[in-house]
Amino acid sequence: SFSMISSHETGESKSFTTASIPGDLNFAGERVLLGQVDVRERLMRELIINAHKHSSTILVLHRQFRFRSEIISILKENQVPEDFFYLAVAESELTNVSSSKNAVGFWQFTEATAKENGLKVNEFVDERKNITRATNAACQFLKKAHNTLKSWTLAAAAFNRGITGIRNALSNQAVTSYYDLHLNEETYRYIFRILAFKVIFMNPEKFGYLIDKDFRMMPFHSKEFIVKETIPDLRLFAIKEKTNYKTLILLNPWLDTTSYSLPVQDSEQYTILLPAN
Repeated sequence: SFSMISSHETGESKSFTTASIPGDLNFAGERVLLGQVDVRERLMRELIINAHKHSSTILVLHRQFRFRSEIISILKENQVPEDFFYLAVAESELTNVSSSKNAVGFWQFTEATAKENGLKVNEFVDERKNITRATNAACQFLKKAHNTLKSWTLAAAAFNRGITGIRNALSNQAVTSYYDLHLNEETYRYIFRILAFKVIFMNPEKFGYLIDKDFRMMPFHSKEFIVKETIPDLRLFAIKEKTNYKTLILLNPWLDTTSYSLPVQDSEQYTILLPAN
């Protein structure tokens, strides 16, 4: 599937080569100020860390083939730059992970931020785990941040610290660029983690990763089923639709797995994915 080509055994020691920092790099069309020594070193740090997290980097390189096309399609529909795909990679490595701060899903929304951006989070559904709905919600936030901060790089930073937090930092320090800000450690590194994934994904072979096309995680073949009435038992619903509950949850991880039901209120509707075959 994947094999490391940047390491070799010499007796008991192992050495790794690190691909050089690109001569020119941008994020969402905005130039990364690599001429600044600290900017180059911050990018180098994140490249080294993420290029050598071997198992997780292999998995996310593998996983991108299942989700990249859909995410980028939604970004384009919302007129948000494609580079924000790498923000999702940096946030979750394209998994519906839950953080210690109770942030959930590919885009790592807290419950409050999710609801502010139109996602439903209750005892029956958690749309932070719905890739389509969550990506649209992320676009809504990012467009608002961009309209306020006038920079996609700052909008990305705001996804981590909040629009008000970034706006106040800019004002307090009398600067206009992310690269000129002194920030808390997490936000200080945040853009560079995103950039590191962009650089690695653009040229994985330079970092020692060979991608075998036969082992890629390809998209599921699915069809949409519009739900306008309550489904009292999702297990029976799955059987009726010629599938099973395991597959239903695999395709729709946003459904609750303890209640087994999907209540639908008046004027509500959900889109459930079913196997295409």
